[in-house]
Amino acid sequence: MDGIGESSQSGSGIVDSKSSGSGVVREDNRVAEQVSPLGGGGRNTSPLGRAGSRNTSPSRQKVIKTKPRGLDEETVTTFSKASHPDVQMEDGIWAMLPEDLLNEILARVPPFLIFRLLSVCKRWNSILQDTSFLKFHAQVPSHGPCLLTFWKNSQTPQCSVFSLPLKTWYKIPFTFLPPWAFWLVGSSGGLVCFSGLDGLTFKTLVCNPLTQKWRALPSMHHNQQRQLILVVDRTDRSFKVVATSDIYGDKSLPTEVYDSKLNRWSLHQTMPAVNLCSSKMAYCDSKLYLEALSPLGLMMYRLDTGYWEHIPARFPRSLLDGYLVAGTQKRLFLVGRIGLYSTLQSMRIWELDHAKIMWVEISRMPPKYFRVLLRLSAERFECFGQDNLICFTSWNQGKSLLYDVDKKVWSWIAGCALQSCNSQVCFYEPRFDASVF
Repeated sequence: MDGIGESSQSGSGIVDSKSSGSGVVREDNRVAEQVSPLGGGGRNTSPLGRAGSRNTSPSRQKVIKTKPRGLDEETVTTFSKASHPDVQMEDGIWAMLPEDLLNEILARVPPFLIFRLLSVCKRWNSILQDTSFLKFHAQVPSHGPCLLTFWKNSQTPQCSVFSLPLKTWYKIPFTFLPPWAFWLVGSSGGLVCFSGLDGLTFKTLVCNPLTQKWRALPSMHHNQQRQLILVVDRTDRSFKVVATSDIYGDKSLPTEVYDSKLNRWSLHQTMPAVNLCSSKMAYCDSKLYLEALSPLGLMMYRLDTGYWEHIPARFPRSLLDGYLVAGTQKRLFLVGRIGLYSTLQSMRIWELDHAKIMWVEISRMPPKYFRVLLRLSAERFECFGQDNLICFTSWNQGKSLLYDVDKKVWSWIAGCALQSCNSQVCFYEPRFDASVF
């Protein structure tokens, strides 16, 4: 079918990155241990193949206490004293495990580790096409935030994903996409959006990197390079793509919204004549925000009504460069540098007080992190966020800086995937149930 594609590999080519030093590095310079997502093809990891060899006695059983999945996941293991004889697990019990129960168990396995289980048996090899498994997978909590890095090496698209809960880099093959000159737009709800040129024609596509299925969207009414943002509604199993003004500053174009259920673009109000500070956008609470210089404040687009509004929220004094970052619920953050002189510059984070329509400072980047992130005052940096996590990257750094707004914790993320100067990074939520259709 034209405009719709999928890979016959079903994402089974995902491998972990073996570069040394990758992981989350904290104050004590600990480095996360690498976990390979692909096991040996000949190893039988089925419970049927281990009968009589596993010691499952309560006297030796591990008692595991874990924090909720997230940035600071830790595991504490203890052993109790011997008090009961060994109890062997029965083959027949595992062989007769109900299919619904098995699917519910597998649905709770982190998505990147599912690929290690596909070689166990024929039944598990087809698990990704099982509607029952996908139903359970859609109901379990998210695996946790990941960082997706996209770049091109000799015109070949490359992609790596860093799992914050697992603290491991994974390489995802991106050869399933068409050979267009495209760039990363963003990610939402397990889907990733790209835009680019097929010859002289502007194209937009949405894909699921795990299932390696993609969909090319129809042309817009005013089909030219636009500022785009992807919004996924998991409850409705649909997505929308919002196209605002032209990337070169043409403000006469009407706002267009693509609806996956209708498979078409609809025209909406043209953005009022304003001078934008940046092309970066933030989406939270069904609203799209952009920074404006004239009139000073924010331009807000309501996705439910299709109209633009101006919010007169004045920016902090001496703000050199600012990025809007969406948090959870209605939280909207502003991240930027303050200071006219390089020796006095600092990175700060503000949150919008919707009631008072003003920015309130909530955090400052410690000087030691700021000096490493931006060694020169003229260096550029990128900033993006998700679920109250804010990530900082700079052009000349091989690592990124992560800030947890809720925990007020700063940490470095190191790895070869962020060392490419032309790489593009965004937060990503891996999900098998995210559909492009």
